[in-house]
Amino acid sequence: MRIVVTNCNTTREMTEEIVRGARGAAAPGTTVAGLTPGWGPESAEGWLDSYLSAAAVLDALRTYDGPPYDAVVLAGFGEHGREGVRELVDVPVVDITEAAAHLACLLGRRYGVVTTLDRSRGQIEDSLETAGVARNCAAVVGTGLGVLDLAADPARTQAAFLAAAERVRDAGAEVLVLGCAGMTGLQRTVGRKLGLPVVDGVGAAVKLAESLVGLGLTTSRAGGYEKPLPKRRAWGRPGRTVPGPGVSGAPEATDARGLRDRGDGCPGGSGVTGVREGRGCRG
Repeated sequence: MRIVVTNCNTTREMTEEIVRGARGAAAPGTTVAGLTPGWGPESAEGWLDSYLSAAAVLDALRTYDGPPYDAVVLAGFGEHGREGVRELVDVPVVDITEAAAHLACLLGRRYGVVTTLDRSRGQIEDSLETAGVARNCAAVVGTGLGVLDLAADPARTQAAFLAAAERVRDAGAEVLVLGCAGMTGLQRTVGRKLGLPVVDGVGAAVKLAESLVGLGLTTSRAGGYEKPLPKRRAWGRPGRTVPGPGVSGAPEATDARGLRDRGDGCPGGSGVTGVREGRGCRG
């Protein structure tokens, strides 16, 4: 089984950290590959970054030309794009936001999310509402740290997370959720100190993706996630060339944006493929 984990920003160091966490959760025999968008924000913090990130991730999957994959994990907590990716590819798509929340609901009546900046709280709340798990969320609390600050000073990050987690616990949370893919690795230390289960969205999403693939399940095409309507779509500015998506462990690729697709979201060839093909588009 091969799972592609998409970073929501262009920072490759963060992709590598996310992939390490994903591989730690994966079962023997599961291969995890990281996908970094070739364009977009260096960190996703706010509505503008989130919408830009969503388009960049969709484009990275649309132009993906690596080995076939069986599932996609979207490693952007509270970020947009999951519904679009589910239309684009015919393999299971698991977003770390809803994966973490669903697992947290199995562990306690109410959960709370500890995230980076307070400005991300609204996006996360909206994402949880759309996924149908908001009613069990006691609170979403920010640490005051930016996404790229998390790895700079681990001791400061842990202290800020613990302070925010205590506020979440005081609000009635029985389970804690890590509200950023860059927080992967904090769950064991923080869980011991607070005496609460801590769910890492990356690990949760990987295990759910493995389960869906193992059960032979994928996104329903009845209704909301039907394949994209046939129409012409322009991706980016015509004639503009930018770096292509980066697959961890694979050479850098480039391709010209501004190509018009056939109407199914893919740039050429036979279009969106099924689970047997294991990839969203092929040329």
